[in-house]
Amino acid sequence: MTESLALAGKVENMVTRKNPIFDTATTLGKILGFLGVSAICGVLVAGLLVPAAAVSGSAASGSIQFFDTLPAELQVDPPSQNTTILAKDGTPIASIYAENRTKVPLDQMSPFIKDAVIAIEDSRFYEHGGIDTTGIMRALVSTARGNKQGASTITQQYVNNVINESLVASGKGEDVLLNGVNKGVGDKLREMKLAIALEKKFSKEQILEGYLNIVFFNRDAYGIEAASKFFFSTSAKDLTLPQAALLAGLVNSPSAFDPISNPDNSKARRDLVLAAMVNQHKITQAQYDEAVATPVTTKVTPARQGCAYATMAPYFCDYVLHLLFNNPAYGDTQEEREKRIMRGGLTIKTTLDPTAQTVAQQQVDATAGANPDKWGASITSVQPGTGQIVSMAQNTVWLPQEGKFDQTQNFNVDVLDAKGNDLNGIGGFQPGSTMKPFTFAEWLNEGKSMNQNVNAATRRYPQNFPWRNTCPTPTVGWYDATNGSIDLQNSEPDYYRTMTVLWGLKNSINTATFASAAQLDLCGIQGIVDATGIHGGLPTRDDAGKVTDPNPQVPMTTLSNLLGATQTAPLTMASAFATFAADGKYCEPIAITSVKDQSGADLPAQSSNCKDAIKPEVARGVAYAMGKVLDEGSGSLIRPALNSKNFPVAAKTGTNDSNGSTWVVGYTTGLATASWFGDPLDNQLRPGRNLTVNGKFYPSIDGYMIAGPQFSNYMLSVAPAYGTNPFQQPPSNLLGTPAPTQRSAPATTTPSTAPSTNGGNNGNGNKD
Repeated sequence: MTESLALAGKVENMVTRKNPIFDTATTLGKILGFLGVSAICGVLVAGLLVPAAAVSGSAASGSIQFFDTLPAELQVDPPSQNTTILAKDGTPIASIYAENRTKVPLDQMSPFIKDAVIAIEDSRFYEHGGIDTTGIMRALVSTARGNKQGASTITQQYVNNVINESLVASGKGEDVLLNGVNKGVGDKLREMKLAIALEKKFSKEQILEGYLNIVFFNRDAYGIEAASKFFFSTSAKDLTLPQAALLAGLVNSPSAFDPISNPDNSKARRDLVLAAMVNQHKITQAQYDEAVATPVTTKVTPARQGCAYATMAPYFCDYVLHLLFNNPAYGDTQEEREKRIMRGGLTIKTTLDPTAQTVAQQQVDATAGANPDKWGASITSVQPGTGQIVSMAQNTVWLPQEGKFDQTQNFNVDVLDAKGNDLNGIGGFQPGSTMKPFTFAEWLNEGKSMNQNVNAATRRYPQNFPWRNTCPTPTVGWYDATNGSIDLQNSEPDYYRTMTVLWGLKNSINTATFASAAQLDLCGIQGIVDATGIHGGLPTRDDAGKVTDPNPQVPMTTLSNLLGATQTAPLTMASAFATFAADGKYCEPIAITSVKDQSGADLPAQSSNCKDAIKPEVARGVAYAMGKVLDEGSGSLIRPALNSKNFPVAAKTGTNDSNGSTWVVGYTTGLATASWFGDPLDNQLRPGRNLTVNGKFYPSIDGYMIAGPQFSNYMLSVAPAYGTNPFQQPPSNLLGTPAPTQRSAPATTTPSTAPSTNGGNNGNGNKD
């Protein structure tokens, strides 16, 4: 056998070098070529002429034992399959793949396709042991006469497809061997060897099923199920006889017999398949006559792969993929992880609620649908106590459409969890006054009463101000006109006076927040912020651009961050506020509840990761105060819409210095939501002033104006399904004795259009 293989190599080399004696352009060359190849195949005859049963039985001779082992080069792993992303209720969100393929068992395929493929590709399929010697001899004689004819069995074709699939999956697509194109004699011998070994390991039914699931049918359709869906909008099990014959004919030359681009060729090939079927008694003459009289028609369902073509929530879909792409459990390298996800046929079950998602999308589209200036709107919500992401929507489309704001960047998540170049991503927005509840929470955490007075008339905090800070990080920032900074400002001029901490929060008074912080340990505020999961949406990097911290801390010892100066993702803010709803328990946001591979085995997913972040009585005190925000304070104008259901809601408005980022973040006992409206474009430098949205002109925008109705309309529709129980009351020591009635914030006023500065020499912060 070794000598025979050496002979095969010599013959192949001679043929490759175009030796004049073996030149198949001459009659002598054809005869000698025929005899040479016959000599090569002679060593196989002992194994090839015996029946298939003998090949796989104990009668195998020594000459057959060469083929006994299925080598590592042909590990028949499952071919590349589609990965499916599902919503919480099982509704498909998107299909992700490198090759459009959905594996189906043989008994879920039409009998017509099985019979048609065997009839046209390998009529002796059930008789040979992997190599059809009759076909080989016929092909050799035909080739010697100058008429090239193939002789590959279905098993050989399956071998070829498995090898090529393995090459493509491992990034070696340039090494793919095509029948009759770049195969040498050595390649054919290797293929024969592997075909015999394959038949000894697998049944005919397994081989046929594998072949029909791996073979290429053209038009981004791999395998019979994808081809049925693409060309006829049906399933493999429901293929009619004419449809099955047409698809069986495609295998030989998917481009030449394409029914869309070459319908005449396709019909001729289909009818040839039908003729083979009737001649082999697989169909009756009547079936043949009816089938050939059927016109070639298609009903195309284009393959739409990826999150861009998701049925809903494309940005959530992309977020899910990034969670997996970034998960080392799916591979040591990014390439390995992408291969497993794009080719692994995974089923990914997510937390997304399709009903809530529909409402969220409707709301953001209604907020900023007609939007030539490309202002952004987004909603994301999570379930307190579990961290499950319920919805994630924004007012853009993934693919460019006329008149639409197209954007691939996700407004709702950190840069590293979003599509595109993370150096140019969004990574959230300045949260403004939605950061104030965390200073308020530390006030309560230190045992102070929310009805205690503070001096909100103080507007200057010079560099030498004695802030209490037990953290190792230094205190940064000051407000002192004599030292080159600008005085701390509120949005209205008459709020510089003594007021309770509660009154300052519910009316969003900047100077009240600073007066509170001046009596606290800044490190305590830091602890509250860290415990509730708040972090910057942009990663920190070293000088080479490598990420050193994907979730950088928001330093509360930088004074501008007391008023929300650091870009933070809406998902982060919704999850932090959910902590207050869950009686102080913080849960990391999760999007994936299960991942299963092709066999149904479980792969690493996400589970609720919760911890006690703040004291329950503190969480209840914050809920009490933020209920007042909507009932009496800066968010009172968005409360009326919620009054029709009369359920408890706690929320906080927020607006940054430039009015270019506006928020309402709030919750019921069962649902926490971040609603955002503002500038999502690069650098986010446009001021939110003198703009027109949905035909309405705004001299300047504030949290309650656009993000507010978006929040209330969404919560009105979705929150009841998640629970709207009353919030538990805080203990009396945190409530304290109510102060004398104070003047409320003028709810109908529009925030000043003059810029205010809250961060000392940092110059960033909040305006409401």
